[in-house]
Amino acid sequence: MTLRFVASSRLPTPWATFTMHGFEDTETGKEHLALTLGELDEDQPVLARVHSECLTGDALFSLRCDCGFQLQEALKRIAQEGRGALLYLRQEGRGIGLLNKIRAYHLQDAGADTVEANEQLGFAADLRDYSMLIPMLKHLQISRVRLMTNNPRKVAALENYGLQVAERLPLTTGMNPHNSHYLNTKASKLGHMMSAEDFEDSGNPHQ
Repeated sequence: MTLRFVASSRLPTPWATFTMHGFEDTETGKEHLALTLGELDEDQPVLARVHSECLTGDALFSLRCDCGFQLQEALKRIAQEGRGALLYLRQEGRGIGLLNKIRAYHLQDAGADTVEANEQLGFAADLRDYSMLIPMLKHLQISRVRLMTNNPRKVAALENYGLQVAERLPLTTGMNPHNSHYLNTKASKLGHMMSAEDFEDSGNPHQ
């Protein structure tokens, strides 16, 4: 993969004014972002979130997943700490793309869970690739993170690329009647480290 840094700019948000860094994969044309806050080239590990794009959850306020809730909570935590990074990767639908994600949703409407829907479409349950993180993190001078995630596979993937995950921090927020089955499937079939009790006080940032 050939990833090149393009430019940085200020990005004011409801939580803080972040610095937004743009990167381009010159092979695929895909564009990835990093939002950073504070000094990152210190000895202490950086509070971080690796977030794969979810247009429906992040921008359209979908209640079918917890993605938008997690994005907002991660930015809020970074702002509260005054230092951190959010890596936003353009790999919609756990890597299957937006239109296939809609097809998967159609199958879920008929009774399939999120894993079964992907498999019925001929995809693996999770096709995400994290290799683009290496040049992004190198550019940002980040080598150690405190990672906000419920997914042990993500921790393992980052460690396989040589990134030190000093700590895993749970990110449980946004459970509602529309996504409770989805979240249960992520725990039971994809190994995500969470249970319904973890969401009791998570709240709903869209209300």
